[in-house]
Amino acid sequence: MGGKWRKAKLALGLNLCLYVPRTLEDSPPSIDTADGLSDAALLSPANWAVSSSRPATPSTSSHSLKLSKSTSKSSKQICSICLTKMKQGGGHAIFTAECSHSFHFHCITSNVKHGNQICPVCRAKWKEIPLQGPPTLDHPPSARPATITPVGWPPQNDAVMTVVRQLPTPRRDLNRRHIIPLYQAPEPGIFDDDESLEENNSQPAMSNRSPCNKNEDATAENVSSKMIEIKTYPEVSSAPRSNSFDDFTVLVHLKASATIKRQNHSKNQTSCLHQQQLSPSPRAPVDLVTVLDISGSMAGTKLALLKRAMGFVIQNLGSNDRLSVIAFSSTARRLFPLRRMTDVGRQHALQAVNSLVANGGTNIAEGLRKGAKVMEERRGKNPVASIILLSDGQDTYTVSGSGANQVQPNYRLLLPLSIHGGDNAGFQIPVHAFGFGADHDASSMHSISEISGGTFSFIETEVVIQDAFAQCIGGLLSVVAQELQVVVECLNPMVRVGSVKTGSYPSRVAIDGRTGFVDVGDLYADEERDFLVFVHVPTEYCGDRTSLLKVKCAYKDPITKEMATLESEEVRIERPEIAERGAVVVMSIEVDRQRNRLRAAEAMAQARAVAEQGDLTGAVSILESCRKVLAETISAKSRDRLCVALDAELKEMQERMASRHVYEASGRAYILSGMSSHSWQRATARGDSTDGSSLVQAYQTPSMVEMLTRSQAMLLGSPSTQRLIQPLWSHGSQPKPR
Repeated sequence: MGGKWRKAKLALGLNLCLYVPRTLEDSPPSIDTADGLSDAALLSPANWAVSSSRPATPSTSSHSLKLSKSTSKSSKQICSICLTKMKQGGGHAIFTAECSHSFHFHCITSNVKHGNQICPVCRAKWKEIPLQGPPTLDHPPSARPATITPVGWPPQNDAVMTVVRQLPTPRRDLNRRHIIPLYQAPEPGIFDDDESLEENNSQPAMSNRSPCNKNEDATAENVSSKMIEIKTYPEVSSAPRSNSFDDFTVLVHLKASATIKRQNHSKNQTSCLHQQQLSPSPRAPVDLVTVLDISGSMAGTKLALLKRAMGFVIQNLGSNDRLSVIAFSSTARRLFPLRRMTDVGRQHALQAVNSLVANGGTNIAEGLRKGAKVMEERRGKNPVASIILLSDGQDTYTVSGSGANQVQPNYRLLLPLSIHGGDNAGFQIPVHAFGFGADHDASSMHSISEISGGTFSFIETEVVIQDAFAQCIGGLLSVVAQELQVVVECLNPMVRVGSVKTGSYPSRVAIDGRTGFVDVGDLYADEERDFLVFVHVPTEYCGDRTSLLKVKCAYKDPITKEMATLESEEVRIERPEIAERGAVVVMSIEVDRQRNRLRAAEAMAQARAVAEQGDLTGAVSILESCRKVLAETISAKSRDRLCVALDAELKEMQERMASRHVYEASGRAYILSGMSSHSWQRATARGDSTDGSSLVQAYQTPSMVEMLTRSQAMLLGSPSTQRLIQPLWSHGSQPKPR
């Protein structure tokens, strides 16, 4: 019930704009009811602030909501395309459309160039559209439209701004009732037109340091040298000399440092602390390509909410970050080249997103190819690169068959090496996939994310799409280590590594068993990784302790581009000659906690495989058996928060296997998103989480929580009334006393 009530509150907080039945005195142009949402208003942060302070209230009509006067007033003062104020003079012409809404002339001409022939605010069809450019032979002097000269501009002969009064008849998709863009700029053959990187973005740490702390340079160097922390935990600390172990477990725990320096300050340093809080911490800039589904099924509310979510992403990228937008339906098209998100870049990106129109089929593979092409052919490269993929439908151009006979494609063969890197090259560019709604192809989306090293998220309800994007970019904008590799070396000549449990991270063991390797890749600030190493421990004949292994790490600092190495202390266990009488061997709770996580992840994979064969009863039984095993472990009996969360998650999966219909609609996607989260130990969006909140998930970092809170504050109201969402559990946490 709590989850449904929260969804209702979210829906009310959206301030969606529908239309009141017209009176006889009104004479507006016709409006396509399928596009009742104002895309430009949804994209505008200025309108977010207005709408969030005053929730929508029902009108006298039971079928509609009236747009508040404050929003209407704001739309007249602010251009809904570039989001800046409009005023007469200053060298900016203002175009007032026949529906009475006004825009900067250069903004609306760019909007029309992208194919829009309807008002971005009220969705009214225009009979007159503005164009900018030199006079053409299509309009002889006597028939040319009137020239508009901006206030304060001198007359110019080489360029005029015109209003074309007759439009060509637009083609329509009769099934979807959406206008198909007629004006689309041609794409270049090679995507090497990415905007150049800022000259100093390789050293952002220098530009963001506060001048008030004289020792800050030394502190920054100290923080940089300790970017990763390594801890190790043997399953028991002591074992008799006469005992040997075939699968003795050692937990390797890694934690990345925070991007924000948490230091103690004296009272006379209060102003410096305030200054540091206002100044963002240095971070690695990002190249982000968004591949967005605009097929016919995305029409209406879905597309409007997607545009608003993209507006949030655009507004939260920094001036050194670069963004490109790919839209796909039956084919794929690059709407926006890879450009830095400066003020001008943001305006152009918002215009490109606002031009999206839904129609056609779903060709996911083609969209990804074009996104990869942007990454492959870019001239400059920011340290962090990622692709965000969102789709709400089946890949009708790649998947063959239907129902039980459906054949999933091998995306490793379909996608370029720049995404998955081949069999031996490791991951190149991760694709973070978002399956939207009940009809998306969860299996394909999960497969794409898995082969690329990205995550798969399940967006069950439309209203949380912005939150899902916010959580993702909260991580991408906080990368502190790259190309991280873990090496496990045996110290005792008789100790051998049997295997390493790493989830989806590539791992291998040397032929002689003396060394194990794990390729981790990127780590976000405050992220943790846990790997279980199983070793053979021999009988000890002449020592009081046995040295087992040592862990080493090598990684690249994304800001300085320098490689760094560090190593852990020796992992060893005491070896008494005989066990003390009455002594109880105590299992490490840290090791037991991670064993439970792996058991749960394996049970999810097994249950999903059985469910795909049609045996939902058997799948539910597998999950129930796993819950019983977990309940008997020492960490579960101590009410460890991880174990409590795992049990609730497994129970939720059982409920989503209640019937074939429920499993097809949400169960499959929910399980695959859970598998993705646990295999990569990284947060994903997953339907409704175990406490009724859609995104309170495991593995969340403070940066993700901060971005998520910012998103929800925009959606639900003032930040002062917004509940700060904390992670449900962290895998290094201790149980709370009860």
